[in-house]
Amino acid sequence: MTRASLEKQPHEVASMFDGVAERYDLTNDVLSLGQDRRWRREVARAVDARPAQKVLDLAAGTATSSLPFTRAGAYVVPCDFSLGMLQVGKRRHSWLPFTAGDATRLPFKDDSFDAVTISFGLRNVQDFDAALREMHRVTRPGGRVVICEFSHPTWAPFRTVYTEYLMRALPPVARAVSSNPDAYVYLAESIRAWPDQPALAERLRKAGWSQVAWRNLSGGIVALHRAFKAG
Repeated sequence: MTRASLEKQPHEVASMFDGVAERYDLTNDVLSLGQDRRWRREVARAVDARPAQKVLDLAAGTATSSLPFTRAGAYVVPCDFSLGMLQVGKRRHSWLPFTAGDATRLPFKDDSFDAVTISFGLRNVQDFDAALREMHRVTRPGGRVVICEFSHPTWAPFRTVYTEYLMRALPPVARAVSSNPDAYVYLAESIRAWPDQPALAERLRKAGWSQVAWRNLSGGIVALHRAFKAG
């Protein structure tokens, strides 16, 4: 892995996701062995959206992650920087208010949302500390943030096996099911370079969030972080 391979400009990352938009949900399902559906259910429980609440779903892609919040009666804004993803999502879910936006400069007023969530997208933001501050800005006092992201398995032998899967098995599987397999090579590299659970929790605190906590899913392959904005 080279550092340069991870230093993609925002427009390069957006273009990459534009290229996988059509088959993005299917590819994720295959690569995660179906676990992505369980992870998204856990996100919905952690967000705990209620009727009439406003939820901002960042890196929403085609809005698969947004649907549980609408079913709970919340008003959901799916937001993504990939126009290709938004276009596919709009065709599938025309009633949702899809919004193009950069996580580091969100196009929303202060204190706008009861909850902000991002699943498997924070890792793709070049300045994710700025994104954490922006999420804090647009969240109402007393509101919460929920971040679901790939992380570091807690059991060392399994961590070794998992790393081997990422770097050896994931790219050929992606070539078989994805329209842009290079995007999934980037995915594997970015997961390996991502901060572990305590480190991400500390970055949340530095961005102004309080009551920061996390729990591991699938042995730490994924971590669910939740925090609150002081009232």
